[in-house]
Amino acid sequence: MPARLVDRHPEVPADQLVAQMVPPPMFDEVSFSSYIPDPNEPSQAAAVRRAEEFAGEVARITKAAGKKSLFGRKKQVSGAGLYLDGGFGVGKTHLLASVFHSAPAPKSFGTFGEVTNLVGALGFATTVERLSGNSVLCIDEFELDDPGDTMLVSRLLTELSAAGVSIAATSNTLPGQLGEGRFAAQDFLREIKKLGSIFEAVRVDGPDYRHRDLPPAPEPSATDALRERAAATPDATLDEFGALLAHLATLHPSKYRELIAGVSAVFLEDVAPVTDQAVALRVVVLADRLYDAGTPVTVSGAKLDQIFAADMLEGGYRKKYLRAISRLLALSRFEVPTS
Repeated sequence: MPARLVDRHPEVPADQLVAQMVPPPMFDEVSFSSYIPDPNEPSQAAAVRRAEEFAGEVARITKAAGKKSLFGRKKQVSGAGLYLDGGFGVGKTHLLASVFHSAPAPKSFGTFGEVTNLVGALGFATTVERLSGNSVLCIDEFELDDPGDTMLVSRLLTELSAAGVSIAATSNTLPGQLGEGRFAAQDFLREIKKLGSIFEAVRVDGPDYRHRDLPPAPEPSATDALRERAAATPDATLDEFGALLAHLATLHPSKYRELIAGVSAVFLEDVAPVTDQAVALRVVVLADRLYDAGTPVTVSGAKLDQIFAADMLEGGYRKKYLRAISRLLALSRFEVPTS
């Protein structure tokens, strides 16, 4: 009988949240030289050059910050900022992870959600204290869908930059356009402008590599066949989709990584379109963690490209949902190891 994710109740100590801020396993070995630019997309080669130059700047800033002034104090050196903007699957995370690998320790890498979760778990002052010794903070999928998160992250990055921490980020929206079309509050727009001034924006164009020469979403499995495959797959989990969604609501998103730790493949019964925004955003986080771990996903019920109700894809979180669909589709094509 396969294990179930709904039976897992992980506890993640706050210190572990900082220690686990590293690139996903699939980016453990990447480098600037292993990024192969598309010859039809000149912005890709330019982005590789600029990211590598930025990594050099990080090293120089870190070295300069360690030197003392004539009065015996450490020099106050502000961090640099790089912002890789582009569509889904053009290699932005590859370049961001390459920056991380090239930077001197200590350093941190996390998604935007993981950074806000870290602040929630440790508190603002402790987060600044823990990260202010970094050479760089790399933030993947930088998205600001909420004015509160905007002000929080703006303040965090401003303080870290002043402390000499360089910031590298990826997103699907240019800094000056973050949150555009969602909120018109003057405070929000002011914070967006402040954030935009931290980064040098570098464009990375190209089609989504996860969809290149790949077929559409696979047809869902029959329930009986799904159960048989789950039972034949070592270390797999099998959950009813609705039950899993209810379980996710009981866990802080910072625990989703640990929730799937050691799971070889995830099987989901009776997948149906999600219509509630709060539930959908939890699915987005789970999809990110599954993608980071390279965990295959197989379902019965609805196709994975229908996991979010059609009207939700027209709302303010459209980019999050499309990213999640793209990643789930990639995971659905992974080969599931069976005994």
